Parts: sequence; C-alpha cells; structure tokens
Amino acid sequence: MPSEIAVIVGVGQGLSAALARGCAERGMSVVLAARNIEKLSALASETDARLIACDATDRRQVDALFHVVGAMGAPVLVVYNASYRNRGPFVALDAGEVARTLEVTALGGFHVGQAAARMMLPLGRGSIFFTGASASVKGYAQSAPFAMGKFALRGLAQSMARELSPQGLHVAHFVIDGGISRGAQDTRRDRGPDGLLEPAAIAETYLYVHDQPRNAWSWEIELRPSVEVF
Repeated sequence: MPSEIAVIVGVGQGLSAALARGCAERGMSVVLAARNIEKLSALASETDARLIACDATDRRQVDALFHVVGAMGAPVLVVYNASYRNRGPFVALDAGEVARTLEVTALGGFHVGQAAARMMLPLGRGSIFFTGASASVKGYAQSAPFAMGKFALRGLAQSMARELSPQGLHVAHFVIDGGISRGAQDTRRDRGPDGLLEPAAIAETYLYVHDQPRNAWSWEIELRPSVEVF
C-alpha cells in the first residue's frame, strides 16, 4: 500500500525540518518545497524526502509543485510555513517591501491552500495547516507589514475551515507566540530553558491536530513557552 504523502511549503531548518522528521518517522512520503532547495539536501537525505523548488507567490510554480505531488498521489497533509518580514517606522515603510510581505505571507498561502484543497476534496479527507505568529492576532509597533500578512493568513484559514470542514478537510491555523529555538547554540536563553519553543515540540502538536478525530477538530491552536507574556 502506498505511503501517505505530506507536503511542506516554505521549508527551513527549524519547524519545517522538525515536521519533515516527524512525518518521515511515521512512514509518510515527504515533499519539501522552498525557493532555495540547495540548503535542504541534508534534510532530504535524512528524511528520504523529495525536494521541489517552488516560489509560493508564483501560481504557476505552485501548480507545477502539485502536479508533481499528484503523480505520487493526493497528499493527506499540507503545511504552509512560508513568511516574509519587513520592519520599520510606519511612515518610512517601502511599499514594495510591504507588497512582498503580503505576497509571501498571505497570497502564497492562498495559492497552496487552493491547490491542496482541489486535490483533497474529491477524496473528502486531508489536513491543510497554516503557520501563524503572535502577529496573527496582535499588530506590533514598527511591524505593520507582518501583521497585515499574518492577519490575512489567519482570515484565510478561518474562512477555509468553515467552508471545507463539512466536506472532510481539516483546516487549522497555528499561532506560534514566541521565539523558536535554533538549537543548542542559540544564545537567546535569557528567560531560562523554557523561554523558547522547541521545533520538535511544535511539530508534535501539528501531528496531534492532524490525528484529531473528525468529531473533535481544532481550527486554531496557540503555542507559547510557559514564561511568555500574552
């Protein structure tokens, strides 16, 4: 029997890598998509994943990604992790950078979510997850573009969940409220050993939500360190 397929878009070395490992440990076939896939060769080797170059802001590239995935089978899990951040005083923000933030953080999520839903709906099953941040629910000073993008992504996830859940698709949004650990060498340890979120722990929660029974689905989960102020 063919293994289940997990697709992770916007892959880096933190949460996405932990998710790839978690899916591979379950025996899933993993597809990793990012603009720059050269940096992912070691992770792909470790998880036996397929690497596909994809800029999620380009609909043609997203369609090409899911065309390749479709040849393998319909995915059961698609995770959108891509985002772009532009900071600065509001009156000094560059409109082009603001547009780029919205394209990567929100429009790319739409492209991936729609392509995934089109493959999953005929089967009436599958999970589509979006990674948010504290900026999904709070607009911070000098961070308007990121808040705009993450608010939009959250709205997309909520709307999709309300429409697609009755059709069998589990859509969920994850508010990651806090810094994600970069490993043992991370110097941001001023709040103690529990001051940063561990990627493996976040990934474990994503997979827990993926496993939720259809009669008890979550559409949104917040994750933060115990010492995080919120």
